[in-house]
Amino acid sequence: MERNQECKLVKEWIVEVGNYIRTHIHESFEVAEKENRQDIVTEMDKKVQNLLLEKIRTTFPEDKVLAEENGLSEIEEMSGRLWIIDPIDGTLNFYFQRENFAIMVALFEDGIGQLGFIYDVMNEQIYWGGKNIGVYRNDERLMSPKNTALSNGLLGINAFMYAENIEHTRDIADKSMGVRVYGSAAIEFIHLLHGRIIAYLSNLAPWDWAAGSVLAEELGLEFSALNGGELSFDTRSYYIVGTKELMKEVRETYMKC
Repeated sequence: MERNQECKLVKEWIVEVGNYIRTHIHESFEVAEKENRQDIVTEMDKKVQNLLLEKIRTTFPEDKVLAEENGLSEIEEMSGRLWIIDPIDGTLNFYFQRENFAIMVALFEDGIGQLGFIYDVMNEQIYWGGKNIGVYRNDERLMSPKNTALSNGLLGINAFMYAENIEHTRDIADKSMGVRVYGSAAIEFIHLLHGRIIAYLSNLAPWDWAAGSVLAEELGLEFSALNGGELSFDTRSYYIVGTKELMKEVRETYMKC
């Protein structure tokens, strides 16, 4: 299947699943804790993942899947085609606010990101694109954000990392114009793609950063582990994505410390 056909098909799947969420958004949901009381999963997370999983396995039966829920959160190796799914990114926002959450899907081939999709469900805006095809909001192609230096823009930040100054997060943030906390990696990535923030620092699992990183890279942004090392597909990583100018300063000043 050609890339444009693949993109069209996956967008249709995600929008269809988003319609399902909006139809049921005001219902009550069963909730379970995962690692702690602030890390929860709802029955909707599991339902959305199963809907997407069924479509992927029916259409691409040879492809692998890495996903947040239902025992699919580990992958043995990265060769071949791998779909990475976060069914509802920002589950706390979904459960308590009924907004500020998104569906994220990425396609990697031999460990390299090829396609990314972020669907802002309640605003019905899908951000999609990938390597050598551009980045779009619905049908509108996005321009690359300005290459802004650390001191001249706002940052998206993980609040705990800022409070504890993990991997110099607070040191970096205090050099900026200010910080914002949105409670969803997907929503942070959307603000980043539009240039409303110039970097995002957080503690992310691969399904949290995969789709957004593909889109960010296509727009000329850079990403890595916050210590300068490789990102892991096996566990959480302290993660940073930002403009080239900002990343240069962070690497030179903080990653060597």
